[in-house]
Amino acid sequence: MLSSFNLDKTYQYLLIVLAFLIPLTVSGANTIIVIICFLWLFSGDYKSKFNQIIRSKLMIASIVFYFLHVVGMLWTEDINWGFHMLHKMWYFLLFFPILYNISKSENFQYCISTFLLAMAITQLMSYLIWFEIITPIKHSSVLNPIPFMSHISYNPILTFAIYIVLHQIFFNKNLSNLRFSIYSFFSIIMIINMFITGGRAGQVMFFAMLSIFIFQFFDGKKIKSLFAITIIIPAVFITAYQTSNLFKHRVESAVKDIMTYSVKSNTSVGIRITYVLNSWEVIKENPIIGIGTGDFPTEYKKINSVRTPEIVSSTNPHNMYILVLM
Repeated sequence: MLSSFNLDKTYQYLLIVLAFLIPLTVSGANTIIVIICFLWLFSGDYKSKFNQIIRSKLMIASIVFYFLHVVGMLWTEDINWGFHMLHKMWYFLLFFPILYNISKSENFQYCISTFLLAMAITQLMSYLIWFEIITPIKHSSVLNPIPFMSHISYNPILTFAIYIVLHQIFFNKNLSNLRFSIYSFFSIIMIINMFITGGRAGQVMFFAMLSIFIFQFFDGKKIKSLFAITIIIPAVFITAYQTSNLFKHRVESAVKDIMTYSVKSNTSVGIRITYVLNSWEVIKENPIIGIGTGDFPTEYKKINSVRTPEIVSSTNPHNMYILVLM
């Protein structure tokens, strides 16, 4: 059996590997997560671990959030889908508290470095595809050069990586000139990549992140922050709009979908609007305790067949706030 010292070292190595795999492979990252959780569950000393976890309000919130789904099983009709949702949400009950318990601040930089290394590999592959130097792999294409995952996942992860690099550039006073130059170049490359790939949710997240970063840079000075935001955000948006055909097309198609929703709802953005509107009807009918953890597919199908039968029903409204509220 591993000693507590060796087990702690094992955790740190696994976390570094996990940070590296997140941008590259979902299945690989999930495998490491399962290994971490398995080791933790059979490692003993549960009392001290439990005490550490419950001292964190964030971890308590994570666990309570999960158990709200468990309570919702009491009045759900579709038990099988309910268990499916509990399985999807297990991170909140187990992995996040375990991650909080085993993480060491002194090793944080190693995780960040390996994560950024993986992002650098991703960027290299993305640009090689974009410049047609290599053949597109998996689901990527020259028009949407995302090599290892879908655009739904990629652009939010890219936003997180951009934030980390910007934070290093502007807040790390011990940054060497070489690392400053590398990070500066890397940030530019990633920001450009944000707009030659097609994840609109991630792009919205990028502008939100940039606004938050500006507030942090000015240390909460609201007037300066708001002034900088009104200059920087439109400047970045207009530059991206003028220089990236894909971003321009995605923006224009989103605007068109919204403007023509009343006459043509079966579009990319139109379907998402429909999900929200139909879900809201269900929420109004069940305003206090909701429909239960497993009943979204059934209840949404009922309302969809009445209000928007021309649109295929869904098992997820593509909006986690709406899903949890239902």
